[in-house]
Amino acid sequence: MPQVVRSRNGALHGPSPVPPLPHRFRSLADRESVEVLHRAARVLVASLPALTDRLVEALYAQEPAYRAAIDSDRAEVWQEVHHSLRHNVGSLIQPREFREPAHRTSRWIGEIRAEQGVPLDAVLHAFRMGGAMVWQDLVDETARRDPDDIRLLVHVAADVWNFVDEHCGVVADAYRQAERRLSWRRENRQRLMVAALLDGTARIADLAEAAEMLGLPEQGRYAVLAVAVGPRGPGAVAAGGGLVSASDAGVARHGPGLAARPPVVLPAAHPGAAALWHPGPDAEFAILPLTGPPGELSELAAALDVPAGTRAGIGSAVEGLAALGDARRLAETALRACPASGGTVLLDEHLPDALVVSSPALAGALADRVLGPLDRLDPADRDVIVETLTAWLDADGSAQRAGARLYCHRNTVLNRLRRFEQLTGRCLTRPRDAVEVSLALAARRLLGT
Repeated sequence: MPQVVRSRNGALHGPSPVPPLPHRFRSLADRESVEVLHRAARVLVASLPALTDRLVEALYAQEPAYRAAIDSDRAEVWQEVHHSLRHNVGSLIQPREFREPAHRTSRWIGEIRAEQGVPLDAVLHAFRMGGAMVWQDLVDETARRDPDDIRLLVHVAADVWNFVDEHCGVVADAYRQAERRLSWRRENRQRLMVAALLDGTARIADLAEAAEMLGLPEQGRYAVLAVAVGPRGPGAVAAGGGLVSASDAGVARHGPGLAARPPVVLPAAHPGAAALWHPGPDAEFAILPLTGPPGELSELAAALDVPAGTRAGIGSAVEGLAALGDARRLAETALRACPASGGTVLLDEHLPDALVVSSPALAGALADRVLGPLDRLDPADRDVIVETLTAWLDADGSAQRAGARLYCHRNTVLNRLRRFEQLTGRCLTRPRDAVEVSLALAARRLLGT
């Protein structure tokens, strides 16, 4: 029967003598066929060391993914293969006694290989190589003892290959479960590392590991983006997020402890698109690697896609991963300087507003002192004066341009400004008073004082 009895090399390099189609063929085994199988299997048990040697050599020659493990510790791989063969061949003789130990061994191998990073296809190939070698040895031993018994052995071929496929399934399931655990641990380590960097609690000794883990240069330039959805205030921000790539363009990524991040899209062509996001109690934070010219942050802020009602603050650039804690605090300051209606604030371009929100109590006191007299007016009258004052300051002190913004004559602007000076005792042509008025207006606008 040439289609059954072949050389060992042929069994390892080509298709198995009897194709494994357990779902298509039912077992044809009877008592006589099982006895033939048992006799041949007992001989294999007695010669397991030699069988193990041959299988390890075959793995080294035919499965490149196993070469590194074999070169590193051949004895360990040999013991693993021997242990698996002993239980699997034993299962052919005493299935009740060896079935569960054989499953445990296969699960263990699947987990170990996942931890070692050996591809699952390579692990399954190794198991099928082992199955082919065991089957060929069963055929050879039966032929040596009594060639006529080969016709009986063929009747148990479906059972043998069903057994091989069963263990391939066990290995694959264990491998995937271990892979999920490893992925969760890896993401959790990354999440904890990013949290430590943003909190400023990362140890200097851990920075090199953090750089390698996150794929970021230890001494690179960075800024932090803070994003909040909804009005300012504790608990008003949609929490969640997680460590994800900003290049996902707002698509949620799910996993242990992960949810959708804020709907802010970084321009894909910008280096900052490689950001790492991390959730905070009141905002989401993104670490932005910077590689461009000094004006890079201004370009990023202008290109940032921020939906209505979402606030975004970008802090100043810092040097090195060790300074990310400072970068986060600067981003939080920029976020607080963002209008309640939403928008983007680049800290470097809003430093006076940042001063106001950095000390709310003092800013509130200044606003009360400078603008307090206006509170005695009718609200509509007060709002007109404040609006005119704001427009005049935004127009760099030009009554003409302020009037154009307010759709009124420049003299109307000047009359309202003089009324403000009379009510408050401030002189807008005096630099110190102009600075205080500007900061007081910022306090009213940002803090609602």
